Amino acid sequence: MGKVRARKESKKLFIDFRYDGQRFREQTLLDDNVKNRKQLELLLQRMEAKMLLGEFHYAEFFPNSSNLQKLKTHQPTNKAEPQVVSDLNTPIFNDFSDQWFDESKIQWRASHVRNVSSILDSSLKPAFGKKTIGDITKADIMAFRAKLAKRRGRGATGFVSPKTINSHMSILRMVLDEAAERFDFETPYKNIKPLKLQKTHIEPFSLHEVQRIIDNVRADYCHYYTVRFFTGMRTGEVDGLKWKNIDFAKREILVRETLINGETEYTKTDGSQREIPMFGQVYDALKTQYTATGHMSKYVFCNQMGQPLDHNNVTKRVWYPLLKSLGLTKRRPYQTRHTAATLFLASGENPEWVARMLGHSSTEMLFKAYSRYVPNATRMDGSAFERLLDNTTPTKPQKEQHHETA
Repeated sequence: MGKVRARKESKKLFIDFRYDGQRFREQTLLDDNVKNRKQLELLLQRMEAKMLLGEFHYAEFFPNSSNLQKLKTHQPTNKAEPQVVSDLNTPIFNDFSDQWFDESKIQWRASHVRNVSSILDSSLKPAFGKKTIGDITKADIMAFRAKLAKRRGRGATGFVSPKTINSHMSILRMVLDEAAERFDFETPYKNIKPLKLQKTHIEPFSLHEVQRIIDNVRADYCHYYTVRFFTGMRTGEVDGLKWKNIDFAKREILVRETLINGETEYTKTDGSQREIPMFGQVYDALKTQYTATGHMSKYVFCNQMGQPLDHNNVTKRVWYPLLKSLGLTKRRPYQTRHTAATLFLASGENPEWVARMLGHSSTEMLFKAYSRYVPNATRMDGSAFERLLDNTTPTKPQKEQHHETA
């Protein structure tokens, strides 16, 4: 069913309709108002009635239309000869997505370029590649998402996770939205909401457990985990940490880069660029580490060849075996960051300061992710407020006692 729409730039009305399986748009010089919309809607109703009877002749309604040149054959001479039309002069998905990717990648980090390229090649092009981009429907999009949800993956259910699905859908939406704007059609990606994500599972270590880990880990990884536990740095940030970003004079770690696929690049966001004080053991750990790697590599933590650590290898060969030997619950190394966050908060540090140390743009993430741990660690169970009230509530005057005479 066709619709009367308005161009974003000029606010002039046009008719957007489908004929013989293809989409057409006929522009007008009419302003967008109730009267003009009603006029075009009546015209559209007559067109659709003719189409239903097989009596629609394009030139009858639009004698001066440029779309007449796109018709591959003449108007049908009878109802048995359907009119053949070309596509909407929009490219196929493969071609346009390649163009969009080439034009957009200049603004992305190298890791994001790789991710988008992978999503296009592995999912979007196989699903939509041969389709004319102007003919992709909302039903096509929903069918793609349903099929993607059945793909085997590393999600909790054994299938692709909602987060991964949302990533794929986000790229598809951007491609379709850009095409819709360039070729002046309404994007089919409307009212499609992202899948809800499961709440991040936080399972931090206690301070006692942290000390057990540091005391028992292999000597060549003692300083590595000391830095991770007491700074809250992300895996890529600590693995990509370079000596040029260690300021011993100011006792600060300058977070400027992150390691992704063996290469350092700009941090996750602008807010991730920060300075972290070298608390307690961190300064001594880095001083000692400098004697081991300071003259053999630009990376603070590196292998024997001076190259940055492979976090997957470290996790499998050092981290998980250590937790098992100590009888601790198996947890991802990223829990070191969560541990730092809960320790910062439990010590009474200002949440805004903690957010800045972790590279968050606001405190929202802190309260969403860590609120359930902070009360237990700091004993904030309302007793402090109750004591405050007890100390400030004025003493009530005693009522006079009246003794009745017998």
